[in-house]
Amino acid sequence: MWLLTLRDLQWRRRRFVIAVLATAMAFAMSLLMSWVNARLHGEPGRIVAVLDTDAWVVEEGTSGPFTASTVISADLAETVAALPSVSAAQPVVLLHSTMQARSVRDVNVIGLPVEGWGWPQIRHGRSPTGPGETVADIAAGLGVGDEVFLAGRRLVVVGTAAGVSYYFGAPTFLVPLADAQAIAFAGQPFATAIATDGVPSSAPAGFQVLSPAEVEADLARILESSTQTIGVLNALLIVMAAGIIGSIVYLSALERTRDFAVLKATGASSGALFAGLAAQAVTLSLVAAVAGAALARFVLTPLIPFDVDLTASSFVTLAATALAVGVLASLAGLRRATGVDPALAFRAA
Repeated sequence: MWLLTLRDLQWRRRRFVIAVLATAMAFAMSLLMSWVNARLHGEPGRIVAVLDTDAWVVEEGTSGPFTASTVISADLAETVAALPSVSAAQPVVLLHSTMQARSVRDVNVIGLPVEGWGWPQIRHGRSPTGPGETVADIAAGLGVGDEVFLAGRRLVVVGTAAGVSYYFGAPTFLVPLADAQAIAFAGQPFATAIATDGVPSSAPAGFQVLSPAEVEADLARILESSTQTIGVLNALLIVMAAGIIGSIVYLSALERTRDFAVLKATGASSGALFAGLAAQAVTLSLVAAVAGAALARFVLTPLIPFDVDLTASSFVTLAATALAVGVLASLAGLRRATGVDPALAFRAA
């Protein structure tokens, strides 16, 4: 039975190659979407962890410092620093802006005191030591020494960092607080949130304290609809892959009706016939999965404008999905293979 399955694959190899290529594209897109989804799911946790803040003080009624920034006085940091359980506090500016370098792009800007905390681990270069300098997310495609204009303000990239993008992979620039205030508030001493070292037991009147978990959940809320959409599209791609393999297996079963009749007449069981079809479908599906993984990794990933999370678990999931697709697709020819009349083997062709 296995030899017959192999010979059928060889005999109809052109058809099977076309099916593998079409299914590989579906698997590649599915794998790429799972990587993008993993990246989006991980963004809120990564950026909150990078800023390394025990608590956030924002204006009362604000959903979070990233999603609904409100203007507050930077001097509030001194009041917050005097609260019980707080070792230090610093003003932070979080805003959305545009970058003008090689092209115009939407970016995130985080303003921090030069001597404060929250600066990311530097991959190349150093952290800013004064105004006019910035740490650029590697997603921006800039290197140390490059110039960038953020909302018309000229800055020099003195360092690069990874894992600081958020809002659907938008690159982030971390700048001295004075530069962020110049970009957002014409140089006025304002901020959008107060970051604390230590968790205040209460907040000044008119303000509230948010934990890192609450800030992360609020930022993740913005991504929820997008990740759900990606999940639906991913499921449709898997269904499409099963449909491609199933149609090929069914067509093969139609053409092999007489072969099945001969096999049943010589004692082959229905289970053995189904096993042959399943082996054929699973082989096609697994080969397509390998081709799809290579296509996604080496062709499609470089086309994505931000880093994607290439997790080993996604490859394992793809292999399991391909196996399931192959088994399900083989059901398309099950009735044709097992329901054939053995007497057909003795009829004239």
